[in-house]
Amino acid sequence: MTPAELMVEIDRMIEEVGTAILATVGKDGEPHMRWMTPAILRERPGIVFAVTSASFGKVKDIEENQSVQWIFQTKTLDRIITLNGYINLIDNSSIRSEVLEAIGNKLRVFWNYNEDERDLLVLETIVKHATFSLPMKGLREEINLQI
Repeated sequence: MTPAELMVEIDRMIEEVGTAILATVGKDGEPHMRWMTPAILRERPGIVFAVTSASFGKVKDIEENQSVQWIFQTKTLDRIITLNGYINLIDNSSIRSEVLEAIGNKLRVFWNYNEDERDLLVLETIVKHATFSLPMKGLREEINLQI
């Protein structure tokens, strides 16, 4: 699978499921996992986007350690993708608008915790490596996205 094919597959999974799990490393050195609503912007290949509030704990985790892992899976667990990369915290209104246009209608739960759009940061995950699995078929493929 090529990196471009991988990103298309992730986009399909996001359309199908709508969420993924993001793992950060806390100051305590322990992993912290949370459900997120990610987006792929086709004009920005190799990147997974999401939004968060500047006041949420994951921002402190990312400021301490940018290394993260994402897990995307179908409801039936017949396709699973694990991504490793690093996150940039972006406070840019143009990129924020692009990401919100892609996922804004899926953030119902998020808005319960964060009512002020001005408090939003974009999480830009630069994907370094991925593992694509078809568990029911016993297939697993490693994909390197770093040049």
